[in-house]
Amino acid sequence: MNILLTILIIIAALFVLLLITAALMKKEYAVQQQAIINKNSREVFDYIKLLKNQRSFNKWAMMDPDAKMDYIGTDGTVGFIYTWDSENKNVGKGEQEIKSISDNTRIDSEVRFEKPFKNVADVFMETKAVSENQTRVTWAMNGKNPYPMNIMNLIIPGMLSKDMGTSLNNLKNIMEN
Repeated sequence: MNILLTILIIIAALFVLLLITAALMKKEYAVQQQAIINKNSREVFDYIKLLKNQRSFNKWAMMDPDAKMDYIGTDGTVGFIYTWDSENKNVGKGEQEIKSISDNTRIDSEVRFEKPFKNVADVFMETKAVSENQTRVTWAMNGKNPYPMNIMNLIIPGMLSKDMGTSLNNLKNIMEN
């Protein structure tokens, strides 16, 4: 009986420690990745502004080729919505809406996750000419997790950063070949 009580006390203490840690953590997270692509900035931007093209380079969109995809509106324009629904828990269900397009260099969107958990993130992709035939692509995601889910901010930025880097490398390969 003493062993069981000790185990329960340890579990309770760990749970309380997690709650205290979450209370002290920021609720916001921000992730950003960059890649240099050997292609002019106009061509790169014209490709990334079309959300349908994410099926070719975005690691998450590529995880489940059988995911149900729907599109509402005209791709590459403000108000276009791309939705996905997958049985794969790493893909889940959600939608992405283009919120603004600036100077043919930046596209801002809102990603609304439904599964495996509800959340909203602001995302942008930006192109900047480094030279006539080189473009820096910046991809950033900013979000917020309410307490106590903000404990996930310990691991989410690292996971997102890695996957965004993989996606940008995929984009680089597509644009340069």
